[in-house]
Formats: sequence, C-alpha cells, structure tokens
Amino acid sequence: MSAAIVTSAPGKVLIAGGYLVLNQAYTGLVISTSSRFYAVLRDGQDPVGLNQILVRAPQFIGAEWKYSVTVDDDGRVEVIQLSDSWTLSPSKNPFIHLALQHTLKLALEYHSSDSFRFFKDVLKQGLVIATVGDNDFYSQRDELSSKVLPATVASLSQIKPFCRKNVTMGQVHKTGMGSSAALITSIVSAVLLKFKVVDPSDFLQQDSDARRLAHNTAQFVHCYAQGKVGSGFDVSAAVFGSQVYRRFDPKIINELMQGGDLGRQQLRSTLDPNQTTWDYRVEPFQLPPLVRLVLADVDAGSNTPSLVSKVHKWRDGNVEQAKVLYEEIHKSNQNLANTFQRLVGLHDEHPAIYESAVARMSRLPASQWLEEAELPMSERTERTVIETFHAAHLASQTTRALMKTVGGHAGVDIEPDCQTELLNECIAQTGVICGGVPGAGGFDAIWLLLFEPSKETLPRVEAVWSRSETLDATPLLATESKDGGVRIERLEDVPGLVDVLNAGV
Repeated sequence: MSAAIVTSAPGKVLIAGGYLVLNQAYTGLVISTSSRFYAVLRDGQDPVGLNQILVRAPQFIGAEWKYSVTVDDDGRVEVIQLSDSWTLSPSKNPFIHLALQHTLKLALEYHSSDSFRFFKDVLKQGLVIATVGDNDFYSQRDELSSKVLPATVASLSQIKPFCRKNVTMGQVHKTGMGSSAALITSIVSAVLLKFKVVDPSDFLQQDSDARRLAHNTAQFVHCYAQGKVGSGFDVSAAVFGSQVYRRFDPKIINELMQGGDLGRQQLRSTLDPNQTTWDYRVEPFQLPPLVRLVLADVDAGSNTPSLVSKVHKWRDGNVEQAKVLYEEIHKSNQNLANTFQRLVGLHDEHPAIYESAVARMSRLPASQWLEEAELPMSERTERTVIETFHAAHLASQTTRALMKTVGGHAGVDIEPDCQTELLNECIAQTGVICGGVPGAGGFDAIWLLLFEPSKETLPRVEAVWSRSETLDATPLLATESKDGGVRIERLEDVPGLVDVLNAGV
C-alpha cells in the first residue's frame, strides 16, 4: 500500500473588487487565509473494492459517498455513485462527484497508450479520500456556547482542530471563506498527483505547468458544479495564494459547460496549461509586515446570487452611470493594492524605521496618524511610512463609500447600515488600519486589518463586537496565509488531522 497523498488549499477573502471582479476589465484583491481544506487520498481496503472510490467527510453526519469508476476501451470514463450500504449518504455531492469525474477523465487523456493498465493498477484496491476543513470554514457559535466561552479569538483556540459538527454537510452554517473552491482544489490536486498527471516537485513551484493545470481543472469543475461560470477568484486564491486577480474569459470553457456525455468530453485540449486562451492574470500579493487580517462571521446571512443579480440588473439599465462608478471603484482598489505593495518595499529597504513608524501608529486611531507624521522625526522615511499607511486607510474608506453608493442605486445592502455602524466603530479603534465587507457584501461577514504585535487592538475590536446590539459578530482564527496556495502536506505535520481521520473510521 502506497503512502497517503495529502493536499491542502486555503480559504479566501476578497477585500476589494466585489462585483467588478466578474468583469475582465477590472481586478480583485484577494487574500488567501491560514485556514485550509485538506484532502487525504489513500489506497482502499474493505469495504472499498476494485475500481471504487470512497469519499468521507468525517466532520459531518452521514457524509460518505462511494463511487464506481468504469473505463471503456474507447476512453470513456464514468463515475457512478453507489448506494450499497446503509452507511452511505443517499444525497449527492456535485462538488465531490464532478471533481472525481472530470479529473479522472483528464488523467486518462494524459496517460494515452498506457492508460488502461495504469488505471487498473491504481484502482485495483480502490481509493479512499477523506476531506476535512479547518474550523473557520464553519460557524463555531454552538461550540463556544456549549463550552460557555465568550466569542473571542482566544476562545476559538480552545476548540480542537477539525471540530465535528453534529449536522449533515448541507445543514452546516458556512462562514463564506470559499469552502467549495478549497474542497475542489484539494481533491483535484490529490487525484492529479495520485494518477501521476503532475510531478510533486513541479507542483510545488508557484508558476509551474502542474499548478496551472490544477487551477484550470478546478476552475472548470467548480463552474460546472455551480452551473455557471463565476469570476474564479476563489479557486485562483486556493491554487496560487494571495493575489491581485483578473478573471479568465468565460468563453474558454463554454463548450465544456454544455455537458452531454461527461465520460466522453475531451478535456485536455481546453484545460492544458499551455493553452493560450487561458487569459487570467495573477499578480502575487502580500499584506505589509506587521499587519494582521482579522475576520468575523456575522449571524445574519445574505443571498449572494440575489445581490449580484440585482446589481447587474441596475448596471445593465444604467450603463453610463455604472461605468463611471465602477471606474472610480477600480481606481480606488488599485490605489489600495499599490499602497500595500509600496509598504512592503519600504519595510524591505528600511525595516527598523518601518517598525518604528508602526509602533507610533499602533498607539493611535487612523484619524490621528497624519498629525503624528508632522511631529519631529529622525528619519524622513518614517514619515513616509505613516503617510503611506494613511493613504491605504483612505483608499479603503473610499471603496467602502463607493460600494455603498452602488448598493443604494441597485436597491441592495452591499454594506448594510448596521454593518456601516459596526465597521465605523471598529475602524475608529486604536491600531486599526481599515476594514469592510468582503466579496459581494451583505450581512454575513466583515474584515479588518490591524497592526501587530499590539496586544490591545484585537481585544478592543472584540469588545466592539460583543456590545453590538444589532449584529452578532464572532471572530475567526484565520489570518493571511503565509504558505501560499495549494500545497502538499505530511499527514503527521497537520495538528489534529490524524485524530479526525481515525475518529471517522
């Protein structure tokens, strides 16, 4: 029996570019998170038989799906869900099913002449895939309540990794961090590695053909499972990490999206990483040093497709007005990204001066930073750092105001008034740089950027959340991922992973 293949992919938060990122003319600033989704792929054993794949999600009730894989002599691949045991879920999971169907078909195309023998060897014992997500992908309110713990980051640290949810996968309260994109990316990557479509050393390289193939495949699977071609920023973040993202032309996969006999679709010609029609653009990005991303799950859901459709209806009926607003928002978003990149450069060139400037600002609210910059300083660069952080603050605030204007025109709550009130109070706290509602907005989440290592700023923000009478905001543990996008893991190196896998057997 070969060793387990373990892959992980991060969640995401789109801090700038909501709605605009759907249009190739604009970009989105997306941060990949430290919270990750894991796929653990192993050779099977009873009750998994020849040419079968069992997928388990041990954090949930009734989350087991078994599939039969059939490969015809003419190259047709069919993955069929089985229901031969009371332990198997009768429900379908299109994300998992289609990830297997399309990735196996692609693998067969890559192996050509030796494909049948190779597939027979790989599947002779069957395969077992376990998929688990870090706690941040799901609301932990019930867990905190059962332990009589306050809603703080410190409390969340007391919950064991991969906490079991006593609900089905369909009933769980998600936090909007891109669980489906991370799930698909981790499974697609594990299958590509298992069937030797990609080489592990090549896969680890950020701009390799192997990683781009995983990206293209995961994008197609995610779109097909959702029944529409979205912007793709969530899958791109899962594969490549934090970035300034410009979407691909939806026409690239239009033909594949038509469906038909999935087992006979020719995928390689479209998904091949050297196919020049894949015109997405990824500019690697990182938050400036000593800046911490903080996220909160808000207990008031929003229907994202409904928000998007209403904004698009307004845009299509008010083309000139929408274009002017979108151009202003795009300019503000670019200012934010460029300002952060300048700050990274300032730290690289003058680390001690940069740290001194951050220490000054972390003791003040953003409204007082420019006054601080006017005080005598031994280094002009220190003043530049403060002014640049203030420019980032202003750019974010400008984007917030413009997005709220779009929401007003479209008749939707992109940044609801109660969120505005909460965010304004948070951003007014000492040591807070900026914040907003991620992605398409609505009621269900907020993001903030704080200076660190200040030990006082986060508790102040948590206090604001706890005394809010209009919104129930619970922090998440996630920060920005320092490990980029999808990666190969060692099973024993991931805290709690072995335990949750054994508990699910």
